[in-house]
Amino acid sequence: MKKFNFRKVLDGLTASSPGGSAGGGGAGGGSAHPGGTAGAAGTPREEIQETLTSDYFQICKTVRHGFPYLPTALAFDPVQKILAIGTRTGAIRILGRPGVDCYCQHESGAAVLQLQFLINEGALVSACADDTLHLWNLRQKRPAILHSLKFNRERITYCHLPFQSKWLYVGTERGNTHIVNIESFILSGYVIMWNKAIELSTKTHPGPVVHLSDSPRDEGKLLIGYENGTVVFWDLRSKRADLRAYYDEAIHSVAWHHEGKQFMCSHSDGSLTLWNLKSPNRPFQTTIPHGKIQRDGKKPESCKPILKVEYKTCKNSEPFVIFSGGLSYDKACRRPSLTIMHGKAITVLEMDHPIVDFLTLCETPYPNEFQEPYAVVVLLEKDLIVVDLTQSNFPIFENPYPIDIHESPVTCTEYFADCPPDLIPVLYSVGAKHKKQGYSNKEWPISGGAWNLGAQTYPEIIITGHADGSVKFWDASAITLQMLYKLKTSKVFEKQKPGEGKATAEIVEEDPFAVQMMYWCPESRIFCVAGVSAYVVVYRFSKHEVNTEIASLEVRLQYEVEDIITPEPEIIPQFPDASSQLPSLKSLSGSTNTVACEGMMKDSIPCLSVKTRPVRMPPGYQADLVIQLVWVDGEPPQQITSLAVNSAYGLVAFGNCNGLAVVDFMQKTVLLSMGTLELYGSSDPYQRQPRSPRKSKQFAADNFCMRGLSNFYPDLTKRIRTSYQSLTELSDSPVSLELERCKSPTSENRENSFSRSRSSSVSSIDRDSKEAITALYFMESFARKNDSAVSPCLWVGTGLGMVLILSLNLPASDDLRQSEPVMVSPSVWLSFLSEGCREAEGSSGKETQMLAGTVLTLKGAVLTFACLDCTGTLIHPPYEVWRDPHSADDGEKTRKRKLVMHSPSSSQDMGDHQFAVICSEKQAKVFSLPSQTCLYVHNITETSFLLQADVVTLCNSVCLACFCANGHIMTLSLPSLRPLLDINYLPVTDMRIARTFCFSNEGQALYLSSPTEIQRLTYSQEMCDNLQDMLGDLFTPVETPEAQNRGFLKGLFGGSGQAFDREELFGEATAGKASRSLAQHIPGSGGIEGVRGAAGGVIGDLTRARIALDERGQKLGELDERTASMMASAEAFSKHAHEVMLKYKDKKWYQF
Repeated sequence: MKKFNFRKVLDGLTASSPGGSAGGGGAGGGSAHPGGTAGAAGTPREEIQETLTSDYFQICKTVRHGFPYLPTALAFDPVQKILAIGTRTGAIRILGRPGVDCYCQHESGAAVLQLQFLINEGALVSACADDTLHLWNLRQKRPAILHSLKFNRERITYCHLPFQSKWLYVGTERGNTHIVNIESFILSGYVIMWNKAIELSTKTHPGPVVHLSDSPRDEGKLLIGYENGTVVFWDLRSKRADLRAYYDEAIHSVAWHHEGKQFMCSHSDGSLTLWNLKSPNRPFQTTIPHGKIQRDGKKPESCKPILKVEYKTCKNSEPFVIFSGGLSYDKACRRPSLTIMHGKAITVLEMDHPIVDFLTLCETPYPNEFQEPYAVVVLLEKDLIVVDLTQSNFPIFENPYPIDIHESPVTCTEYFADCPPDLIPVLYSVGAKHKKQGYSNKEWPISGGAWNLGAQTYPEIIITGHADGSVKFWDASAITLQMLYKLKTSKVFEKQKPGEGKATAEIVEEDPFAVQMMYWCPESRIFCVAGVSAYVVVYRFSKHEVNTEIASLEVRLQYEVEDIITPEPEIIPQFPDASSQLPSLKSLSGSTNTVACEGMMKDSIPCLSVKTRPVRMPPGYQADLVIQLVWVDGEPPQQITSLAVNSAYGLVAFGNCNGLAVVDFMQKTVLLSMGTLELYGSSDPYQRQPRSPRKSKQFAADNFCMRGLSNFYPDLTKRIRTSYQSLTELSDSPVSLELERCKSPTSENRENSFSRSRSSSVSSIDRDSKEAITALYFMESFARKNDSAVSPCLWVGTGLGMVLILSLNLPASDDLRQSEPVMVSPSVWLSFLSEGCREAEGSSGKETQMLAGTVLTLKGAVLTFACLDCTGTLIHPPYEVWRDPHSADDGEKTRKRKLVMHSPSSSQDMGDHQFAVICSEKQAKVFSLPSQTCLYVHNITETSFLLQADVVTLCNSVCLACFCANGHIMTLSLPSLRPLLDINYLPVTDMRIARTFCFSNEGQALYLSSPTEIQRLTYSQEMCDNLQDMLGDLFTPVETPEAQNRGFLKGLFGGSGQAFDREELFGEATAGKASRSLAQHIPGSGGIEGVRGAAGGVIGDLTRARIALDERGQKLGELDERTASMMASAEAFSKHAHEVMLKYKDKKWYQF
C-alpha cells in the first residue's frame, strides 16, 4: 500500500511557497506537492495512509427506474408473465415482479415499432424503425442481441410470431410478406407478394400490411390485412388466396374469434366489422359503437378511428370486445378512452393520457381455446395501468412499479446511501396512511422473473423535488425503488386567486411552488426546502398530528453594486394592475426580471402568502418555519442558490446573488441578513462602483440566463413562459461555453460567474459585480488563524471563488439556547481567484492578510466543502438526535436536546489540526487548519467546468467525486488529491442531467436520464463485481401449459392445424434461398455474454453448443459458397479445355 507523507505546517506561517504550483490543466491536471514549507526543527512528521487506489473504482450503470420515456410498443409473455415496453428512443424496458426491472437499448437508437415474445422461450424479437429485426436473449440478467436482420429494400410495418413456432411473419410497406427463421435469423425463400395476394383485376395497390395472424383453426392459413381495407386469407400450402374480403374504410387492426370461423376488423371511421369465412363478400355485422343513430334510419355518423380491437371469448359468459379510440367527433374535449363491450354492457374508461397500445391478458397462450381474459394492460404516453376484467366495475390494479416519478416534473434530486436504518420503516408508516383506495383486491398480474436482495444490505433513500412543490421520499435499497412518503410543500401557502396571475402572465411562473433545492439531515430528521419563489421552509418530523399556526419570517437581501459596463437594458412591459403583481418567479438558473409597474413601487412584499390560520398537519414532516425573501425597492427577490441547515446549532443559512441570510429556527429570528459586499467590510478585494439609481431593467445575464422549468421538461404539460437558450447548441466556442456555464445548475444564479471563472484579468471581474453565494457548510472548525480549539463555524463559498468563514457564538449551555441570542460574525475570508487576478492585485503569488484571514487562489465558483481530521477521516457536522416535538409522553428530562458533536481525535499529538477540502468548478484544494496553508491543489479542468462535486465515503475511506460538463466522472484521493478515476461517461446534452446528477456514499450516483426516468450508476469496482447477483432474473423455468383436449369431432372436423409442417414449407430445401440483397444478417454480441451469464450449468453448455452450431453453420455456409464458386470455375475451365481439344484434335504436329 502506497503511503503519502506531508509535513505538518506550523500555525502562523504565511504561504511563501503556496499550493499554486498546480499540475497541468485539463481534466487530468496533476496534484501539487505540499504547499507549506517545513517548520522548525523538531516539527513532527505525519503519515496518512490513503487506502483508496484506482483499483477500487469502475463506472457501471446499475438500474433505471421510472416510466419508459416516449413509449411506442407493448408485449406480454403469458407463461413467463413478463411485460416489455419499447420506446421512441430505441429502449426496451422489461418488467416482472417488483424488483425485476431491466433496461436494454438498441445501439442505433431507432424507435421500436413492435415487440414479440418467443413465449416461454426466454427470447424477444424487436422490430425497429430502421427496418431491422433483433433477437434478444432474455436468459441472462442483462439481455443482449443474438441476431439482427436488416431489410435493405423494404420497410417493416407489422410482425407476427405464432405460438410455439420458429417462423416469424414480417409484413412490409410494399404489401409483401416475408418469413424469417427465428433460430438462424435468415430469410426464407417463401414470399407472399402483394400482387399474388390480391385479385388480378384489382388496379390499385392495397397499401402496407397492417395485420398478420394465422388462423386459430388451421395454422396453414394466414390472414393478411392491408391498409386500404382488403383482407386476404392465404393458404400457405397451396400458395394462393382462399378468400378475399373488401371494405371501403381503412383497416387498423384485426382480431380472431378463438374458433377460427370469424374475425373482427377495426376501421378508420370508428366502425367494427365482423366477418364470417363462409360468406366473405360482406361483413355479417357492422357497428359504430360510439356513433349517433340517425333518426331516418341512415348509417350512424362516422367517429374517430378505432386504432386497435381485441376479441376475447369466455366459456361461461359473453365475449369481450375491447378497443381504443372510436369516440364521436363532437366530443372534442373528451379524454382518450378504452371501451370494454361485454354482452350488451358498454363501459368507457377515460384515461389521463393518450393510449399508445393495450393488451388483453388471458389464461391460455393457445389461440384456439377459450381465451378467458382477466386483465387489460393499457400503455399510455405517460402511465401504465392494468384493468381488472374479473370484476364488473373494472377497477385498476395498484401499480407496484415507481412509474409516477414524473407525476409532476422533477426539478431536483438528493441521494442518501447508507443512511440510518430506522428511517425507511418510519417514513413508510406515515406514507402508507395517505395511499389511495379502490384498487382491485387481486395480486398484480405481471409477476414473472425472480429477484433476491443480493449482498448489498445498507439502506438507501432518494428524494425528488417537483414542479408542483411536492417532495417524494423513495426507498432505493438493493437497486429497487419504492415510494415511502410524499410531502406537499405548497400547503403552507395560500392558494393564488384565479385573477392574480393573469395580469402578470409574462413574468410569473406557472409553477410558483417548484422545489429548487433540498437539504436533509437524516439523523435529526430536519428537512429544508428552497422554492423557486425565493422562500425556505424548515420541516420537523413528528409521528403525531397537530393543528397549529405556521411561523414565518421575512428577509431583505440587497446588493449595492451596479455594473460598470452593461448592455442596453431591456424594458419590461408595464402592467395595469400593480397591486396584483407577483414577482418574477425566476428561472432555475436564478436570473430574474425587475418589474416596472404603474403605481406604487413594491417593497418588503414576499412572493407568496403564508397561511395565517391554524393548519392541520398530519403525521410526517410538519412545517416549523417559513422564511421568505421580499421585494426591495421594486425589484423582486433573487432565487436562492445555496442552502444549509444544522440541527445542533438550530440554524439555517441560505444565499443568493445578493447576499447571505442566517436564521435561528429555534428562536424564529433572523441573525444575519447581509449583502455579499457587506460581509467583506472595508476589505473588499475588488474595486466596485457605487450603485446607480435603480431602473426598470433586466440584469445583463438575463438575456441568455432566463429560463424556467419547462426548459428542463419541454415535453411535459406544465409550461413556464420565460425565454431561454437551448442547451442543444453546446459547442467548444467561447460564447457557447459562457451560455453553458450560465445554465450550470450547480452554480445557480451566479450572475455571470461563468465569465469570472474563465477570466484572467481583474477588469472582467469589475464588469461582473454580482457575487452569488454558491456553497454553505456548517462545521466544527478553527474559525481564525492560530486558534487553538475548534468552534462552530459557517463556511461560505461565492461565485467569485471567495471563501468566508463565519464564526458562530452559541450559548454556553443548552438550557440557555432558547433564550440567549446567537452571534454570527465574519472571521476569515479566502479568495479562490485566477492567477491573473492575483497578479493584477500585485500580490506576486504571496498571501494577503485581510480580516485576520488569508487570501489564497483557486479558480471558479465554489461548489463544496468538507473537513477531515488529522488522520484523514471525514468529520461529520454535529447534529441533534431526533426527538418527536409533539410527543405527549416526553417529560421535561427526556425533552432535553441530545447533541452529537463530531470532533477530531482527542490525542494531544495529532488532534490539533484539520484539513479543509474545498472544490470549485475548476480546482480542488486542501488546506491545513488553523494555519490556513494550502497543502495540495489539483487543476481538475481547464476547458470545461464541474457541475457537481461531493466528498463521499467508500470502503471505509473518503474521496472527492466530480462530474464535469464535458461528461467526465472523476474521483480524487483525500487529502493528497491524486486522480483515481477519470472516465468520459456521459456528455451533458441535456440540462436535466446537469441539474439532477448527484453522488452519494458507497460508490452510488444517479441522474434523471429522461423526464420520466432515474438512471442509477456506481463508480465502485466492488459493486460492479456484485451487480450480477443483485439484478433480477427475467427468465425462470416454467412448464408450458398443456393444450386442452379438443375431442374427437373437433379433431376430425376442426381443421388440420396440427399436421402443418412449417419447416418443410419454409425451409431452404423447399422454398430455396431469399435474395441476398433483400436483407442482411448481422450477428449479435449476445452470444458470448449469454455464455458468461449462464456459465457453469446446463444452460451454459446448451448456450455454448448453440453458439458453436451457429458458428459452424455459418462456416459451412461460407464453405458451401466457396465450393460452389470453385465448381463453377472448374466447369468453365473444363469447357474451355474441351473446346481447345476439339480445335486441335485432327491437326498434325507441324500444323501448330
